[in-house]
Amino acid sequence: MKRKLKPGTMLYPLPAVLVTGGDMEHSTVMTAAWTGIVNSDPPMTYVSIRPERYSYDIIKDAGEFVINLTTADMAKEVDYAGCVSGRKEDKFETLGFVKEPCEAVKAPMIAQCPVSLECRVTETKDLGSHTMFLAEIVCVHADEKLFDKNDRICLEKAGFLAYLHGTYMPLGSKKIGSFGYSVMKPKTQKKKAAESRKMSLMKSKSKGKDPKKKESVFTGKSRLVSKD
Repeated sequence: MKRKLKPGTMLYPLPAVLVTGGDMEHSTVMTAAWTGIVNSDPPMTYVSIRPERYSYDIIKDAGEFVINLTTADMAKEVDYAGCVSGRKEDKFETLGFVKEPCEAVKAPMIAQCPVSLECRVTETKDLGSHTMFLAEIVCVHADEKLFDKNDRICLEKAGFLAYLHGTYMPLGSKKIGSFGYSVMKPKTQKKKAAESRKMSLMKSKSKGKDPKKKESVFTGKSRLVSKD
């Protein structure tokens, strides 16, 4: 039996991302969880920001921003970037974030983040507490470490960070299934399972590890870069 609650933002988990704006010289970075995908073709996303946030006017005036996906070992930096205002200090310098230039927008992406999405605003909508910046994803950057030998991107390797009702949680690495597996024919399931086992064994042998031992993709350890 479910307990009735008042209307609220109970759609979890959400990605805990770092949104960057401005340009390479004068940059802003903030933490956001109110973000997601709204369309496939063209690829569209959004980020909702309170008007009182320092990044709000910068992103609104520029009409562009970058969504940087974060990892579990960046949890303290992510939290800090969401608690301290850019009006008070340069969070890039404080947190040791390395700026990298983008291809299509002036805002920088963060080198420590495994995936960065360049976004160009197409519509701004005042929703109440937040303003939604609807944007087209014009370019995507992914760390080379996320690609396998067949040039397939393996996002499960990243160890992404999620936001769950006021807490930060590491996303697990155990695979449950792939898109369409519920309707896949048994013969195809067995073939894919065999291929997966073979690939895992090859990886274990190449690393000189016992294939029976499993290691977490992420460490779960948090760190906060010193101001020194």
